[in-house]
Amino acid sequence: MSDAKDLLTYIGAAPSPFHAVAESRRRLADAGFTTLDLTEPWPAGPGRYLVARGGALVAWEVPDGAGPERGFRIVGAHTDSPNLRIKPHPDTGTAGWQQLGVEVYGGALWNSWLDRDLGLSGRAVVRVGGELEERLFHCDCPLLRIPQLAIHLDRDVNGQGLKLNPQQHLTPVWGVGPVEVGAFAAHVAEEVGVAPDAVVAWDAMVHDLTPGALIGRRHELVSTARLDNLLSCWAGVTALAADRDAGPAADPGPDAPVAVVCLFDHEEVGSTSSTGADGALLAQVLERTVNARGGTRDDLLRALAASVCASTDGAHATHPNYPERHEPGHHIAIDGGPVIKVNANQRYATDAGGQAVLIDAADRAGVPHQVFVSRNDQPCGSTIGPLTAARLGIATADVGVAQLSMHSARELCGAADAERFVRLVGAFLRT
Repeated sequence: MSDAKDLLTYIGAAPSPFHAVAESRRRLADAGFTTLDLTEPWPAGPGRYLVARGGALVAWEVPDGAGPERGFRIVGAHTDSPNLRIKPHPDTGTAGWQQLGVEVYGGALWNSWLDRDLGLSGRAVVRVGGELEERLFHCDCPLLRIPQLAIHLDRDVNGQGLKLNPQQHLTPVWGVGPVEVGAFAAHVAEEVGVAPDAVVAWDAMVHDLTPGALIGRRHELVSTARLDNLLSCWAGVTALAADRDAGPAADPGPDAPVAVVCLFDHEEVGSTSSTGADGALLAQVLERTVNARGGTRDDLLRALAASVCASTDGAHATHPNYPERHEPGHHIAIDGGPVIKVNANQRYATDAGGQAVLIDAADRAGVPHQVFVSRNDQPCGSTIGPLTAARLGIATADVGVAQLSMHSARELCGAADAERFVRLVGAFLRT
């Protein structure tokens, strides 16, 4: 269970994409990764490196003797999760309550945010001595709550379902009394240690304060926020940070690929951003790693042609209360092993070749695997997989850990699958 407990530690330290990057950088630095500046020249030799921008991070390991045409093994994931984000002018309220204006981010299950004690996290841009700088804040104190309407005032709610208007019904309360314009900015200023007038802007969001836990009769289940997709981020970072010869995979030998882990932001809203999978960040980083080793454009294209990407994201376990919503020929079990996701309409990027690569990695790692397909009358979601395949022109396959309650404020997966996923990702990256 140590792996699952470490997963909970990682998620607890990462209430926002920016904190996920900070925690990943810390862990990678402990494993010998050097942070490079995107505006400076990069070293030519082998080694472990990373770059970070906002809520995104790319880390890679260049093995000894790797020429510029050496192929990449890429693991992609995303740091963002559906939640509620604070508006630029948030101070509001009615009926004697002080409230904060929020905007729904991504495809959140709105009802899951009701009647929870909520904290705040994110980044603020502040002016210090005439210069602008970013500072993270992470407030794990019970500041906000979105109270549900009492059943006495909504007698049909249990029979007809809860109906929410996101503009009207998801505004959290955080005090009583008249509206105080500037109260949120003052709170952020206190969190980051500056005067209120020094706060220029923020990217702020709420998070559930209930700690992650191992639950179930045998503590075999992981219950926590942001499993989608911090579990995949944790697995990628953990696998990359391990010693090259560690784990169940065989020694990759002198032809080992350049192992890459890319944690994108903004997947839950389409990935079209400077730090999203539909942006240029990963392509630019890969090109620069080739250039740093003296490569040409032709070397880059040769390297991409020899590369494979694993798009890692959560997968739907078969729900025991709604089995009719799932494809009957593809039962997906919690703790049944990592799930390879297939969709003929390319909502997932997996084809037979990519599927075979993942199966081979699972076999070498000694872990079972499952295959997910949606019902024909139940459209599936999508991932960074198709975007990465299209932008880079490389073979890509989708894989993840089975879970329930996806996009809820709190999600559920199997504890054994967390450790198995690290082993699969490690085998994929290194051989």
